[in-house]
Amino acid sequence: MPIAPHDALRHGLAATLGVGVDDITGLQRLSGGASQQTWAFAVQQAGAPLQRLVLRRAPPGYGERGRYSAGLAAEADLIALAGRHGLPVPQLQARLAPAQGIGAGYITAHIDGETLGRRVVGRPELADARRGLARRCGQVLAGIHALPTDALPPLRRAGPAQELQNLRDWHRGHGTVRPVFQLAMAWLQARVPADPAALALVHGDFRNGNLIVAPQGLAAVLDWELAHVGDPAEDLGWLCVASWRFGRTALSVGGFGQVDDLAAGYTDGGGIFDAARVHWWQVLGTLRWGVICESMVHAWLHGEADNLERAAVGRRASEAEADLLALIAPRATRAD
Repeated sequence: MPIAPHDALRHGLAATLGVGVDDITGLQRLSGGASQQTWAFAVQQAGAPLQRLVLRRAPPGYGERGRYSAGLAAEADLIALAGRHGLPVPQLQARLAPAQGIGAGYITAHIDGETLGRRVVGRPELADARRGLARRCGQVLAGIHALPTDALPPLRRAGPAQELQNLRDWHRGHGTVRPVFQLAMAWLQARVPADPAALALVHGDFRNGNLIVAPQGLAAVLDWELAHVGDPAEDLGWLCVASWRFGRTALSVGGFGQVDDLAAGYTDGGGIFDAARVHWWQVLGTLRWGVICESMVHAWLHGEADNLERAAVGRRASEAEADLLALIAPRATRAD
């Protein structure tokens, strides 16, 4: 289905926000997602300061829930909840109304900063922010995991064993043969940790690339699409996956910090950091990224997606294989 024209979006945004159509300026798409889109725009009303905003939406005709997606309504609820508890998120401004005809979604305030992972790890002006970023991420994750579960919208629930099974089933559905993936699944199966005493809100995609980083530090956490109720160590392990280091491989937390700093921040925030459990989730997260990569080319080959750029990401499954071997069979412990 073609993307709705800019003028239709402007009319829908104006109606949602209760402003004039001509007050909507600078409408620009920021991402190339397959279904959910991100747009930047501004509201400029006479006598009022310019208001910069961000739209996240699934256009009409697109389903807003994917395999593990919480859905846009739940995302908006979670952003609002996190904001009320003092966590760094964009302020929720409005939810799209079905009557406006521009799809499901929500609008937040714009926050200045960098989101592209490679720039976060490399830009000189972010050097000071990087020094404390791993620790700050730990503190923020502890805050996310402490959010009251009775205040959450409906979310899927899955502990370690279920997440491993989900991943195994997803991989099998692709019909690919990857011995390293099989080795990793066997390693994970032999070491599945017990469900935590209390499941918590898990962001699901907390990593470099889904954070807004400003010279002053972590400005906001984005992309709550994969949020669910599960093991909080999942978020910690995912943040340490090598693919989110953007070439800064020696810095095991997002390419900007070390695990000791992440653990210190998480403990400062009231969390309990179990290094062995986090390592298990790092292995599973690395495998998950590999399966995601192969799923992109699988969708393209079977006519389920027409974005060749996304299909090309499929080659990165081999990078995940190398990362998995480094995690579960490091060279120093192998007989060459």
